[in-house]
Amino acid sequence: MTIYGTAILAICLLVGQIAGVLLGRAIGIDANVGGVGIAMLMLIGVTSSLQHRGRLVPATQNGILFWSSVYIPVVVAMAACQNVRGALAGGAVAIVAGVAAAAAAFAMVPVILRSASVVREPADGVHGEA
Repeated sequence: MTIYGTAILAICLLVGQIAGVLLGRAIGIDANVGGVGIAMLMLIGVTSSLQHRGRLVPATQNGILFWSSVYIPVVVAMAACQNVRGALAGGAVAIVAGVAAAAAAFAMVPVILRSASVVREPADGVHGEA
């Protein structure tokens, strides 16, 4: 069953890479644009869908978790390295855009944490009692 998790991850990666190349061609760039991001979003969507249907057994989930724990840090490191090189070669506008995006992401962390805590806390007087 672990092999099914690996297969799901591989299919999402291949489809994401193809979509990234097609997206790059569509906007006139001879490069993969967001293929890894598309693949990760697809993996999240597929696994969520399988979990809701009750078709994602723990062994398959372990296969996905194993490869994603190995794969994601490597890809993020490679992408970060490419983004820094591109930003330095692209000039000040690229660097300002990157810093602004990072600042916006950091600013959203408290907002997301507050909204997550609101969702998890039960309403007053409602604790599953009848």
